[in-house]
Amino acid sequence: MYLSSLRELALGSRLKALSDQFYTAIDEVYRACGAAIESRWFPVLRYLRDVGPTTVTDMALAIGQTHSAVSQLADRLVDAGMVERRRDPHDGRRSVLALTEAGDRALGDLGPVWLAIRRGMNETLGPSGMAMLEAIENCEQALRERPLVQTILQQRDALGRATVQVVPFEPGLRDHFRRLNQQWLERHFRVEAVDRKLFDDPEGLIIAPGGAILFALYAGEVVGTCALIHEGEGVYELSKMGVDENFRGLGAGRALLDAAIAEYRRRGGRELFLESNSRLDRALAMYERAGFVRQAAIRPGSHYDRADVYMVYGGG
Repeated sequence: MYLSSLRELALGSRLKALSDQFYTAIDEVYRACGAAIESRWFPVLRYLRDVGPTTVTDMALAIGQTHSAVSQLADRLVDAGMVERRRDPHDGRRSVLALTEAGDRALGDLGPVWLAIRRGMNETLGPSGMAMLEAIENCEQALRERPLVQTILQQRDALGRATVQVVPFEPGLRDHFRRLNQQWLERHFRVEAVDRKLFDDPEGLIIAPGGAILFALYAGEVVGTCALIHEGEGVYELSKMGVDENFRGLGAGRALLDAAIAEYRRRGGRELFLESNSRLDRALAMYERAGFVRQAAIRPGSHYDRADVYMVYGGG
């Protein structure tokens, strides 16, 4: 599933979808069993039966929902005849929620249904169900001890002080070379056969013949890459420049470009060129600012079907 690939970023959406599945399933069970309640009513009704009359505020704290959500749900339960509002006998200025006789009768018939729900959950979910319950409890405890918003904003402040670093190729980074380039190629063009060959064997086809692969790191995350391909006799191609589209604006592309040019000079290269496409306006502008000059025609024997721009480094 797509959301699972987003991991923590889609946690709320995934939990919401999972919650909706459980609500729908239990509502269907209640209807099939002739129960007079809905699954979303359960926390309030069960709490009132187990604890007794209580205020909306205390209820919200007890079941972990907002005051507004509990108040709206209480209105529905009052309309359904399951709950009533009474004056608090200890403080006449406020009201409490209490089960009606109809609500109490409805819950009194549900013991076998709840037992079936528990056993059905265990059978369907297996050990993962128990693990999920334990994980939820741990998650709730963690959120009580360390509020999530504050923690995320602290991380954001720390990231604001981080800078982009460029590092050379190492085997553990190989998959990022493919990932980052496939991202922009599939978005704008298509992955060609020559691309696949380089992705499959970057050490053999780029590094071993005298080239280099560089990676841009931001706070330890790989956010960009590029390659310096040795064509022979001091001629190098700047290729496979890709920056994660979620990390634009950090200067990763320019840092990679500057590092690649520095590596080209360190190796004593005599010519540095690149092939690109006229649709990539931002990239072409960056290359021009770095000293690449657009040529009048595409490069003879061009490597790529998508290439309609040929640029040669002129210094600067």
